[in-house]
Amino acid sequence: MTVLVPCYNEGAQVEVAHAELVEALKELGEIQILFVDDGSADDSLARIRRLAETDPRVAYVSFTRNFGLDAVMAAGVRYAAHPWTVQCDADLQVPPSEILTLLGKAAEGYDVVFGRRLGRRDPLIRRAGSAIMHWAARRVFGIDMPRGASTFRLMRTGVARTIMDLRLPWFIPAVPLVGARYAVTPVSHRARTAGRSKLRPVKLAGHALELFFGFSLRPLTALYAGGALAAALAVLLAPVADSPVAGAAHLLLTGASLAALALVARYVHRLLHETSPLRRYYVRESNLALAPEDTLTGGLPCPPSPGRF
Repeated sequence: MTVLVPCYNEGAQVEVAHAELVEALKELGEIQILFVDDGSADDSLARIRRLAETDPRVAYVSFTRNFGLDAVMAAGVRYAAHPWTVQCDADLQVPPSEILTLLGKAAEGYDVVFGRRLGRRDPLIRRAGSAIMHWAARRVFGIDMPRGASTFRLMRTGVARTIMDLRLPWFIPAVPLVGARYAVTPVSHRARTAGRSKLRPVKLAGHALELFFGFSLRPLTALYAGGALAAALAVLLAPVADSPVAGAAHLLLTGASLAALALVARYVHRLLHETSPLRRYYVRESNLALAPEDTLTGGLPCPPSPGRF
């Protein structure tokens, strides 16, 4: 099994995560602990390097800059060495011992097992925002979201690679979309003991928009219906075009038109992102054999800096 550990400015938590993972999984067979450094600006990479020098189970991939969690996930499953991959965040809010809970559930024949955090110990605003987002995804946008699913998850590596190759903005709703067999099982959750969450409210709002517009066409359906209503309203107000009511309706329709344009632009942006030749990430350093296309040099050795003239 490969343990995927996303890292972004984790500092000393790198060693804490490694020690607890090793202790929790000591009864398992061969494991790989794969740290994916998402362009950290602190000493996270140096700490990971030192662990890799002393523990052959430790592998790492370090990005050229911060590309985000989707990129970390894509690189993690691409370079995972084993048939099963579990994602375990370096903050260890879900204890590594709960990996055994996921393994037990996966033994029932599932492709993906998500952990559902019991007694979630995150700030109220974070919990409320997550609950509202998941409710809106299911009820308003009609997205099939596994209830309670989190980023603490165990996956068949091949299934995860297939999903990530689709370049969809979210992994969780992609699992039922492709027909993978999944389950959600309760796991314990504890308060963060070091650092702070890297997901700020603005970033969380952006993730929500990616979810809504990446997996639902209901906004476009609503736009079609709104366009039909606007056309009917224009016909009805034509005889009284110079009245105050018509003026107010004109302002309303202008605002609605701008909103509709923004909505369409969001879908166009999503399409451009999915078809862009820009890769999800580029790797600056790793102790693994890298695919040439994942490097800035195309797999060629990096030449030394030129001397001064």
